[in-house]
Amino acid sequence: MAASLEERLTELEVRLSFVDDTIVALSDTVAAHDRQLHALRNALDALRIDLQAVRGTLGQSAQDEPPPPHY
Repeated sequence: MAASLEERLTELEVRLSFVDDTIVALSDTVAAHDRQLHALRNALDALRIDLQAVRGTLGQSAQDEPPPPHY
């Protein structure tokens, strides 16, 4: 009876060790994805600012321009 209890306890300790390793790996993955998402958001914000600057220098959109004289 005592050997069976020790085996069960050892099995639970082994499983807990694997669970702990999995949690650490998942946590590292989530942290890496969070850093990547933050970098992508910063890049998107920079592109948005650049696009607004380009639109400001162009003035009007191409659709608002009159057709060329050869039409």
